[in-house]
Amino acid sequence: MTRTSSAPAVTRTSSALFRSPVAALLAVLLAASGVLLGAGGAQAAGYRYWSFWEGDGKSWAYATQGPSLVRPDDGTVQGFRFAVSEDSADADRPRRAPDFGAICADTPAKGGAKRVALVIDPGTAEDAPAGEKPPALRTACAQVAPDASSAEALASVAKPLRYDSSAMICAISGYPKSGCGEQVSGDGSKKDGSGKPSAPEASSAPAADDGDSGGGPSAGLLLGIGAVLLLGVAAVFQARRRR
Repeated sequence: MTRTSSAPAVTRTSSALFRSPVAALLAVLLAASGVLLGAGGAQAAGYRYWSFWEGDGKSWAYATQGPSLVRPDDGTVQGFRFAVSEDSADADRPRRAPDFGAICADTPAKGGAKRVALVIDPGTAEDAPAGEKPPALRTACAQVAPDASSAEALASVAKPLRYDSSAMICAISGYPKSGCGEQVSGDGSKKDGSGKPSAPEASSAPAADDGDSGGGPSAGLLLGIGAVLLLGVAAVFQARRRR
C-alpha cells in the first residue's frame, strides 16, 4: 500500500490563504505597526535645565524643593548641574564631591553669617545649547545672612542669574544665554557616565507635558493599531468561514 502525505495540501492551503487580499492587508498592517512602535520607542524627550542638589558630605541627592524655598544651615553643601534629562530619576549629578571642608577651607566662619558650599557644574558640550560652550565647573563658598535662601547664596557668588515666571533657574553666571527648560528630543542615553539618583520629582525640574510628548507612542496610537489589527483578524476568519 502506498502512503500519501497531506503536507502538499496544507502548503497549498496556506499559500492560498496568504494570497487573499484580506490576509495581505493584515500582513501590511502588522508590518506598519511594528515600524510605528519601533520609531516611537527610539525617540525620547528630555529637558535642558539646571537641576538642584543637596550633599551629605559623600553623595548627592536631588532636592525636593526649589532653591528659593530652601534655607540651608551653616556647613551645608549644595550643587547645581546643567544637563539634558527626562526627569529627576534621569538627572545627572554634579561632577564634584560635596566636600564642605575643601570648598570653604579659605573662608573662615564669622558671627552673624553662615557658610554654604556650592558646586556649580555647567555640564558637558553634548548638553549645551546650539552655539554655546559650557564654562568650567567651579566651586564657591557663599557667606550670607543666617536666614538666606539657597537662591540668595547662589546669587552672592554666581551672578547674573536668570529665572522664568515660575521661579525656575534658567541661567547661572549668564549660562546659557537663552532658553529655559526647553524640551529636547533624542535617544535618552547618557554619555558622561554619571550616576542617576532615585529621588522624587523636585520643583526645580521642568514639568512633563501632558499628552503625546513622551518618548514612546501614545495610548491612542496603540489602541488604534490594536483595533485595526483585530478587525483584520476578524475579516480573515470571516473570509475562511464563507469558503
